[in-house]
Amino acid sequence: MIRMRLFLAMAIFITTEPTIAAPAGYFDLDTGAALQSGDAWTANGERYRLYGVQACLRGTTFTNKAGKIQDCGDASLSVLAAFIKDTHPSCAPIARAAGVIYVVCFAIVAGERLDLATMLISEGYAFAALDAKGIPVNPAYAVAEQQARARKAGLWQFPDVRHPSILLGRAATDHQEKVR
Repeated sequence: MIRMRLFLAMAIFITTEPTIAAPAGYFDLDTGAALQSGDAWTANGERYRLYGVQACLRGTTFTNKAGKIQDCGDASLSVLAAFIKDTHPSCAPIARAAGVIYVVCFAIVAGERLDLATMLISEGYAFAALDAKGIPVNPAYAVAEQQARARKAGLWQFPDVRHPSILLGRAATDHQEKVR
């Protein structure tokens, strides 16, 4: 009897096809989205952003191994585009602020459900976003970032890459000082 149950369970597992459509509450992030940056896009008249992620800022630069200056924001955007094309992520809205819908997204890769933000950060092409006090919005993303930095993954291999959240924090501080 136990063997029969095990056989039936295995048969169901083997013949069950993976879900093609996004689960309830999620939507498919597809190549039709208009990417704005390595962490934001527009689709169907709405603006979306990955929660807890900060991509490189467009217009900031790094020097590649060939000695050429490259746009850091373009590098982040290119990797997001590749991940969308290759992994077909599904996203769920979790918050709305200032006309932006913040989302968490996942993709199935090699049978594993992976968080899109963690993938981008772990590969070194995005960063853990910081709040106004300089605290990571999502501590797990900060851990992934530290591991990527230690491995010199992605953009971390270039010594002149600057963390975009730090640049944004400095810009905000400079603005506040000018207002005073």
